Amino acid sequence: MNKILNSLILLFLLQAVYAQETVTGKVAEATSDGDGLPLAGASVYWLNSPLGAVTDTDGNFEIPFKKEYDHLIVSYIGFESDTLVIKKPKSVNVFLKPSNELDEVVVAQKKEPMQKAFYSPQNVVTVNSAELLKAACCNLAESFETNPSIDVNISDGLTGTKQIQMLGLTSPYLLITQENIPMVRGASQAFGLTFTPGTWIESIQITKGAGSVVNGYESISGQINTELVKPLTDQPLFVNGYANQNGRYEINTHLNAKLNDKWSTGLYIHGNKRTQKEDDNGDGFLDAPLADQINVMNRWQYQNPETGYVIFLNVRFLNDEKQIGEVDFHPNTDRITASNPVLNGNEIWGGEIDTRRFDSSIKLGYVFPELPFQSMGFQASYSKHLQDSYFGLRSYDIDHESIYTNFIFNSIIGDTRNKFKTGLTFAYDGYEEMVSATDYGRSDRSAGAFFEYGYENLEKLSFTAGLRIDTHNRLGTYITPRFHLRYTPWERASLRGSFGRGKRAANIFAENQQLFASSRNINIMDSGGSVYGLEPEDAWNYGLSFLQGFTFLGKKGNVSLDYYRTDFRNQIVVDWENPREVSFYNLDGESQGTSFQAEVDYEILPRTYLRGAYKYYDVQVDYKVGRLQKPLQAQHRFFANASYETRIKENGAQWRFDYTLHSFGEQRLPNTADNPVAYRLAENASRYNQMNAQVTKVFSNAFEVYVGGENLSDVQQENPVLGADDPFGPYFDTSIVYRPIMGRMFYAGFRLKL
Repeated sequence: MNKILNSLILLFLLQAVYAQETVTGKVAEATSDGDGLPLAGASVYWLNSPLGAVTDTDGNFEIPFKKEYDHLIVSYIGFESDTLVIKKPKSVNVFLKPSNELDEVVVAQKKEPMQKAFYSPQNVVTVNSAELLKAACCNLAESFETNPSIDVNISDGLTGTKQIQMLGLTSPYLLITQENIPMVRGASQAFGLTFTPGTWIESIQITKGAGSVVNGYESISGQINTELVKPLTDQPLFVNGYANQNGRYEINTHLNAKLNDKWSTGLYIHGNKRTQKEDDNGDGFLDAPLADQINVMNRWQYQNPETGYVIFLNVRFLNDEKQIGEVDFHPNTDRITASNPVLNGNEIWGGEIDTRRFDSSIKLGYVFPELPFQSMGFQASYSKHLQDSYFGLRSYDIDHESIYTNFIFNSIIGDTRNKFKTGLTFAYDGYEEMVSATDYGRSDRSAGAFFEYGYENLEKLSFTAGLRIDTHNRLGTYITPRFHLRYTPWERASLRGSFGRGKRAANIFAENQQLFASSRNINIMDSGGSVYGLEPEDAWNYGLSFLQGFTFLGKKGNVSLDYYRTDFRNQIVVDWENPREVSFYNLDGESQGTSFQAEVDYEILPRTYLRGAYKYYDVQVDYKVGRLQKPLQAQHRFFANASYETRIKENGAQWRFDYTLHSFGEQRLPNTADNPVAYRLAENASRYNQMNAQVTKVFSNAFEVYVGGENLSDVQQENPVLGADDPFGPYFDTSIVYRPIMGRMFYAGFRLKL
């Protein structure tokens, strides 16, 4: 009897000791009923250690406990990773939410409309779908109205196209990607942001300063990456309708189906149309183009947790047509070509921009089931972009064929504190480009290799150091270094520093299409370079940022300070200072861009959020006439956003209210002193304020409506079309736009989710 009793006591003690040395638990998918669906094959491992485990068919796991490790990472393909802080052995239940992240470690937190990264070495702001719903957000170009990190401007007085800037530099200096595949570049630079409908966007990641070497060498001022909605997690049926008082109508339809446990697919259809002619300022020209677009995408998603494979496949076709010019212009009867002009004083000025685009992409990922910190990825894309256009007497046609591939391998060195990424990139761009009768066609080919090392310590210090080497048939062979550092000096603080190099071949006509809608002569000062006779652009970017979270009166908030500087070793200077011409030439001297931003985000009352920012830009370039501040850019800008939402009822019903204010300081205008008095502008444009607001009524989880207004202050530029009375004369110019062209505008829409 004593032997049996002693054996039982010994067994009990062994079990107790064993329990003290392990952490057990269950991993499940978060569901509305709270029970969760077990996730088999989920990875569980200690941060900064080689210790890991995989959940069984019931989602259960068991992993040894070590005192030196206290951050337990739980990840599963297609779901948001979770980080648990565990100080002693115990049993835990982990519920994961569906996501697009495959191999990133994310510290669990409430998903706010806009999130700032505290632990990433890079200065990243994530704009989630909840933030995008604060405005009409009809396309990607219009997705930044409530975000102070991105500036949105009208590019010209005819097309109504919105262009974006960051750190005081225009969008060509940004790397704009779709799920980390370069997308808006080359021929699509001017209008490409309008080709991604807002409802297709799941989130946007904005990275300030030099980006990662993994994504290429072209990024100079930062990166904007768009994540699209996923067939697996998007609504089975989603319908969105939009209309505004200026005759713009849009419809979006998402159809998603889960075919089996591994395959899901989605069909996304977007259409927009404008047939109403608007000339609110009475200059005889359309304030916004007549437009007709159809945009269709088919998306496939495959994931197999048992084998570790994930696949995304996209195929898209777009047809976009725009008509610009005078209100009375009719293309069939009024078009005049430069080869056969018949000018007798009664001609009507107009133009058309017709774009057809096909693009496809594939992303293949493999996560080693037994080594969750090790993965491989392959990205490939193909696009064909055709634009046929004319602007008055000038024609511009471009055919851009692009191929891009990128192979990435991720793993660790020793433990998960030391990570690395390495891989190979190949890209091809073929251009057939005709400016009136001049052929500027060319082919660009590049191949590169990269290596990026990352050290991660969530408590104090993290950094990434990357290096890539590329060889390009026009840019030569060059090295691109990038470095990012994050340090935590005290609780809820993040101090960052970065530097990096970027290099790019400027597509001077595709990026500056507004020049065609003017009487300016085009002057390329050929210096014997390899692209349009010009040398490639080359710049270094340096940055410091500080982010501090705080709690005041029981409410959370944060304050951030950003300072960045860009120094160009060479730049293609776009010189508008002679009103009779636009000149392109290589930089002879200095070109520098300095930006500073201070921002505060705070929940002032329950469900009431305030966001305010001040931005300062000092962007100066050595032109032929001397050093000047960049034109059409306000040095001082203020931003404010206020939002309030009522409590969510059981069926999801609530009200949401949003208000945004943009305040623009003085802007230097290009020189027009040599024009006759009637066609001159002041040296500077005065400051102005622009206000937007939206009210959303959510009736249930399935249906909501929204109404809103843009430019509620009714600010308008008096003369966006200079020389409108003589569009074929020497003083015609639509490129000097410094205020809104359209006046106050109201809109309404609905969202249906089934």
